[in-house]
Amino acid sequence: MPWDRNQMAARAAQELKDGMYVNLGIGIPTLVANYIPEGVDVTLQSENGMLGIGPFPTEDEVDPDLINAGKQTVTELARTAYFDSAQSFAMIRGGKIAMAILGAMEVAENGDLANWMIPKKLVKGMGGAMDLVAGVKRVVVVMDHTNKAGESKVLKSCTLPLTGTGVVNRIITNLGVLDVVEGGLKIVELADGVTEDELRAATEATVVG
Repeated sequence: MPWDRNQMAARAAQELKDGMYVNLGIGIPTLVANYIPEGVDVTLQSENGMLGIGPFPTEDEVDPDLINAGKQTVTELARTAYFDSAQSFAMIRGGKIAMAILGAMEVAENGDLANWMIPKKLVKGMGGAMDLVAGVKRVVVVMDHTNKAGESKVLKSCTLPLTGTGVVNRIITNLGVLDVVEGGLKIVELADGVTEDELRAATEATVVG
């Protein structure tokens, strides 16, 4: 069976390395905070001004003043620091964040990313994704492989407005893990029970190797 949202987040958490400063995007990526591997010490950054984010709170831990960029309640750590959004984006634009784990509407085989708007639909703003993909050292996308109509979201070229060009390094979907390489995408791992043929059939992009 394909991975569910939590399994995708747990797989994305395996990308975390000890000592990293990491930004988690809205949606599935926020779940990564619950699956940080044992023995790995990472500092999660949120562009609304929080450095050092703990797991999601239990009911008795909820503090409405502690939220991530997706407006979800979170917990703080002993080392948590708070600051304004200008300082937060200075960290991002200054290359201080090692990796961003983001959601996406579309990803192209050359690493182009579309994740901020769908034309003719209400959008509150572009958020911090454009700064993130330009400022961080590594971009990992976590998303469903196909849309609700069953159409591939892993494309030869994006059809939606771009967040960044050639910025994605790795794609983690409910079907498996793909890396952006020269000439297209390379299969790194398959979800449990998913065959290579099934992943290729669901992928519009060129799969090499």
